[in-house]
Amino acid sequence: MIYKVYYQENKHETPVRENTKTLYVEASSEREVRAYLKERNYNIELVQLLEGNYLEYEQASPNFHLENA
Repeated sequence: MIYKVYYQENKHETPVRENTKTLYVEASSEREVRAYLKERNYNIELVQLLEGNYLEYEQASPNFHLENA
């Protein structure tokens, strides 16, 4: 399964929508995604499962770079 992760780069700063970044992770569960990103200093806002048309749309984006957990 592929998840889209919305995050801020610094865990200790107040989240600002304009600074939100995204990355895509292939993992078997949301828990695995969070464990994979635990060592990074990210403030994770949302982990969203991508399926069907949503996944196809994201894959068509030039910003789509998949990481494996």
